[in-house]
Amino acid sequence: MFNINLLDSLVIIIYLIAMVWIGLYFSKKVKGSEDFYLAGRSLGPIVIMATVGASTIGGGAIIGSGGVAYNTGVVTILIGIPYLIGMYVFSMISGRISKIGIKNRIASMPELMEYRFGKGVKYLTAALVAFTMMATVGAQVSATATILKTMGGLSYELGALIAVLIFTVYTIFSGLFGVVYTDLVQFGIILIMVLIVLPVVAVSKIGGFNVLSQSVAPEMLQLKPDLQVVGWIFTNLVFTIAGAEMWQRAFAAKDSKTAKRGMFLGSTSYGYAIVMIVILGLCGQVLLPDLIAQYGTQDAVIPILILEYLPVGLSGLTLAGLFAVLMSSADTYLLIAVQTIIKDIGKSIIPNMDDKTELRISRICTGIAGIGAFLVAFYFRAAFNALMFAWTFYAASLGIPAFASLFWKKATKQGMYAGIFGGFIVSCSWQLAGSPFGLGSSVPGSIVSALLLIIVSLSTYKKGVTPFPRL
Repeated sequence: MFNINLLDSLVIIIYLIAMVWIGLYFSKKVKGSEDFYLAGRSLGPIVIMATVGASTIGGGAIIGSGGVAYNTGVVTILIGIPYLIGMYVFSMISGRISKIGIKNRIASMPELMEYRFGKGVKYLTAALVAFTMMATVGAQVSATATILKTMGGLSYELGALIAVLIFTVYTIFSGLFGVVYTDLVQFGIILIMVLIVLPVVAVSKIGGFNVLSQSVAPEMLQLKPDLQVVGWIFTNLVFTIAGAEMWQRAFAAKDSKTAKRGMFLGSTSYGYAIVMIVILGLCGQVLLPDLIAQYGTQDAVIPILILEYLPVGLSGLTLAGLFAVLMSSADTYLLIAVQTIIKDIGKSIIPNMDDKTELRISRICTGIAGIGAFLVAFYFRAAFNALMFAWTFYAASLGIPAFASLFWKKATKQGMYAGIFGGFIVSCSWQLAGSPFGLGSSVPGSIVSALLLIIVSLSTYKKGVTPFPRL
């Protein structure tokens, strides 16, 4: 346990209170469900950049990837690059998603699936999205619990419970309006303090990059991925295209050009972040060689670097920003999980549900989703493991079908069923079999999903039967 000083503690408390106040202030803009989930389709490019950056540079990226870099070195970059490539690919298609959303009154991926392939495919997609988003919140809870355990000596379980309470209460009141505007502040602090100042301070403390490269073990500087890393790479690449949080931001943009510009800037910020996180992981190897023995987890590397090497006051501000960006990521995924459960499933069952009722039930459901996230974090105590668990089967099931729903006119309902079920079954079976050859299950799952989607769609396609979104 690291004993945090009084000044840093006060800075953290004041900062978090300020973030909650900002969220509550913008919650006044929430008049209905579209405001709650999509911020009234009003987001500009800078806000999209900040919220995409804050959401992607969350618990999995900063805490989880920092821990992976501490253990494996520069090979961690290979995990981040496919996600970055996927984000740039998504930036190019985000304008199309925005246009489809505005012109066809579509607000989510499941709604697009219903528009093209019917309610059955919509429900199947919604179930996968809801569970995956809830599990991804678990990664943010796990990361926050690690920080609380490291700083304050709390048990992991109590830290996870506190994290869930913070995430869910904040989300219940603010919706997406509160999330995206607090992201502007949080993204700025994380960018400056964690991704610029901290690497400079840590590398300087070691004596420069030459001394750093000579001080770490040679294998830490080698780009030699094993098959497990190959699986992570593939998962990150495919997941990004179907990432429901990215789709939500595209649907929330005020127009297609804004969506593309904001997504591109947010993607670039992520690329810079992953390089800095790897550098911090390597610095941790040199400066904190007994980290795991002392703190019990590799995920503590960046929080401890902050507390050890940033000046008092600035370390508190940086940790507060780190807390807040975790909160931002959790808010995003909670909102998507709830949107999917209430709007995509609930309103299909009860179509005459009025807007006020939908908003009230959405807030109740947010608390229930938070409990689910706590259970995931309780089972997967390493943030990166929780993240990859959530993403692997989702990428295999929906990665290729989501892309096809946007661009392939010959995709059919039968093909979508075959692709989604095939990818899910193969991915889960591969994982239950212990991931033969050490290869991640998203690889065979995605291959089977693509083959089944193509073969079945071509054999069942009838011209004019499957609708295609207006642009």
